[in-house]
Amino acid sequence: MALLDAGGMMVWARRVMNASPTPDASPSPDLEIKDAQLIFNRVWKSLEAEVGREGLQFPKELILLGGAPGSGKGTNTDFIRELRGITAQPIVISQLLDSPEARKIKASGGMVGDEEVLKLLLRELLEPRFRDSTVLDGFPRTTVQVECLKMLYDQMILLRREFAGTRLAHRFRQPTFHIMVLFVDEAESIERQLKRGRETLAHNAEVRQSGVGELWEERNTDFDPELARNRYRTFKEKTYDALVSLKQIFHYHFINAQAPIEVVQQNIIRELEYQSSLELDPQTYDTLRHIPLADEIVQHARQELVRRLDGYQVEHPQLLKAVVDFIQERTMPIIERYAVSGRAMINTEEELFQQPVALAMLIDIFSERGFRASVDIHRQEIPERVDLSTGKIHTREKKVYRITVLFAGSKIRRG
Repeated sequence: MALLDAGGMMVWARRVMNASPTPDASPSPDLEIKDAQLIFNRVWKSLEAEVGREGLQFPKELILLGGAPGSGKGTNTDFIRELRGITAQPIVISQLLDSPEARKIKASGGMVGDEEVLKLLLRELLEPRFRDSTVLDGFPRTTVQVECLKMLYDQMILLRREFAGTRLAHRFRQPTFHIMVLFVDEAESIERQLKRGRETLAHNAEVRQSGVGELWEERNTDFDPELARNRYRTFKEKTYDALVSLKQIFHYHFINAQAPIEVVQQNIIRELEYQSSLELDPQTYDTLRHIPLADEIVQHARQELVRRLDGYQVEHPQLLKAVVDFIQERTMPIIERYAVSGRAMINTEEELFQQPVALAMLIDIFSERGFRASVDIHRQEIPERVDLSTGKIHTREKKVYRITVLFAGSKIRRG
């Protein structure tokens, strides 16, 4: 159950029961939650001892990608990364479980269970290359991992509060978790798995014959219809249910992946279309929410823009509020008047803009709302008085800020 505290942050209420499982019975959900708390606490304390509180800097945005076998998850990962401007390679749990540390556990007779998976994952997420955003493939897959993911979010919120107002505040930003599921039905999944098996055999035969190229992995499930069916059902009963259980907590995106790749990718674009209400700190968004939201914003500048706006809220909250008031009261009536043309010009001598950072705020706020704004500064010498004894004219400098705002105009036909 999700509760809201006084600051508007989510805090997850979890119930821990002391019931023991009966013989030959699956663990109860309450017991799994208790196990998750114990596991997470051990991993978290170990990690904190290793890197310190200041070192617990996790990505601002996590896109947890899950998909049925044959749903095109591998095909669409790079597309999602490009769409979100993510330069780091995705974190693939199966690859983490093949790391030297995981192989060492297995070599000593141990099992790479939930605790080991969580430990490997959290350490990987602390790598600087994942600081802004990353795609996570293969997590969570169990009820315990689902609960640990919720606890990670809780801890990130607590860290953000702890470091608010410090020199490290910009390192502990409002976290955003996206759950994305690529889905195909059982028949389509089996057909795609077997097709991949046929293509793999043909490719590998050509590589062996020519000696050119690299061999593709040959999976047993890609050659046996029954194994392919079992793999799909395992996904449906475990991974799928784990991801769906987060639907009411994080941003959830269900993608029908049975359509052609072009249609699937258009669906992904619509699902991940930028919305400031999802990405900005709640206090920052509350300051800006009265400015009308336009349809689009330049995607490649998204992360940098959000970082700057959150910085204004932390470092210059009063000035930011003053600029927002100016836009709302002085510019929006003019913009609305020229809504058909998609172009508005505002001249002002507002002393607020004597501060360069205020002009930067103005442009960034308009950009965040989907407008394109530019400012020209015109200086004029205005006569104030004449010295009659010398004939000298005393002047003052007058600054006029000419603000040009461009946006998508009306689509009505123009003669």
